[in-house]
Amino acid sequence: MARELADISGEMEVFNAVVRTGSLSGAARALDLTPSAVSRIITRIEARLGVRLIVRTTRSLILTPEGEGYHRAARRILADMTEAEASIADQAAPKGRIRVSAALGHGRRSVVPLLGGFVERYPGILVDLSLTDVLADVLGGQADIAIRFGPLLDSPLTARKLGSNGRTIVASPAYLSRAGVPRSPEDLLEHNCLNFNFRRAEPIWPFRRDGADFELTVSGNVEANNGETLVHLAQQGVGIARVGSFHVEDDIVEGRLVRLLDSFNPGDTEEINAVFVGGGIMPARVRVFVDYLVEHMAKSSG
Repeated sequence: MARELADISGEMEVFNAVVRTGSLSGAARALDLTPSAVSRIITRIEARLGVRLIVRTTRSLILTPEGEGYHRAARRILADMTEAEASIADQAAPKGRIRVSAALGHGRRSVVPLLGGFVERYPGILVDLSLTDVLADVLGGQADIAIRFGPLLDSPLTARKLGSNGRTIVASPAYLSRAGVPRSPEDLLEHNCLNFNFRRAEPIWPFRRDGADFELTVSGNVEANNGETLVHLAQQGVGIARVGSFHVEDDIVEGRLVRLLDSFNPGDTEEINAVFVGGGIMPARVRVFVDYLVEHMAKSSG
């Protein structure tokens, strides 16, 4: 059985190399094999599974849907094997690359400032940080750790809470001088309200008056896919924005933006979580990075 498992892992490595290089000959060169040997291994995998994994044309190799699934599994299994060995060998001094995905605005404000202290504490770890508002597929191998806002979908991923984030309505002094200061939520119907363009987002802002919650549908002439852009527009006097509080804390303190309708704030918050593949073979470098985020972000978020 051990020999059989070793053969399968070796075949996965060959298949992964074929996909990575885009050709049998490229995989052969990378693994110091002959193209015919690589071809036989691919054929053996397909025969064992009973499905076609790769469609070969004169110019390229195309993965079938089954091939894409096998590639995701193979990449994950090979990474787990590497990480399992590394976590055992490097418990005393974690090292290696960790790929971290975070939203653009939150990453700049809350994650990037922590990296200097982290790499000083763990000099053997290389942090590969991607700031994007596109959700990374952690299970598919696109990231080791992703920082997510709001409710989490059911999945086999492990989540650690990093904090929570409220919402604040803001505008610039210049805009308020020109358009007037809204004194009640209904006044917003006469203002230019900047909104998100997410498919899941609607131009509905929640409020609370005398203990009762209600919502208003607002409108404006600019929408964007991230809070940082809406904050910049608000700073420029384009309109009123309702964004995550972490975006505007400094702007409010320094007078670039003014907090509005705070007495009508319903107090809605969303959790901030780090999600990752947990379990007994989680590499030490992932564990210590998540622990570091919890240590530093949880005490500054709320």
